[in-house]
Amino acid sequence: MPSNGLPPALPQFAHIKRAWDEARQATVARLLPGEYYVTRHDELIYTVLGSCVSACVRDARLGIGGMNHFMLPLDGSGGSSAWAQGELSAATRYGNVAMEYLINDILKIGGQRANLEFKVIGGGKVLNMDMDVGGRNAAFVREYLRTERFEIAAADLGDRFARKLYYDPKTGKVRVKRLNPTANLAVFERERQVSLPVAPAAGTVELF
Repeated sequence: MPSNGLPPALPQFAHIKRAWDEARQATVARLLPGEYYVTRHDELIYTVLGSCVSACVRDARLGIGGMNHFMLPLDGSGGSSAWAQGELSAATRYGNVAMEYLINDILKIGGQRANLEFKVIGGGKVLNMDMDVGGRNAAFVREYLRTERFEIAAADLGDRFARKLYYDPKTGKVRVKRLNPTANLAVFERERQVSLPVAPAAGTVELF
C-alpha cells in the first residue's frame, strides 16, 4: 500500500488523479477527456461526458477492468494528427486508439478476451449544432464492438444531455446521472478545452 493510503496504480497510470471519496467509501480515479484507466483493485472510475463516450470494460470472472473517455471516433492520421503530439493522451482522444489500449491493458494483467464485459455511455448531442459528434462517437463504439465480435452488456448512448458516471470494475456496476440541460454548454466547452467539468447534481440516476 502506498504512503498515500491508496491501492497502487499500474505504472502507466501514475498520472491519473485518484483520491479517497469519503461519501462512497472508495478510492476514485478521475478521468479527463483522452484518458483511460485500468485497475486490478477495488476502486471506482469517474468521469463526465458530453458528446464524448466512455467504454467500461472488465473481465467479469476476475473483476479487473477499466474505462476510457474518447472525444472523436477515428484517428486515421498515422500519428500526424494536430492532436497527436507524441503524448498517449492525445492519441487516446480517438475511439479506435482508446479502445485498443484499454482492451490490451486489461488483457496484459490477466483478463481473457472471452470473459470481457462491455458497457458504453455518452455520445449526447448536447448543443443544437449541425455536426453531431456525439452521434458519431456512439455509432463508432457500437460498430467497433460489433466488428471485434464483442457484445454490449448495457448502453446509455445518444439523446441530448450530458452525463456523469461512476464505474466499478470489480462488480461491473455503472452509476449514470443524466445532467440538467443547462449543464450542456459548460460540459461542451470543458470537453473542447480538454478539462473535467464539475457537474451540478440534477437529472435522472440510472443503475445498470
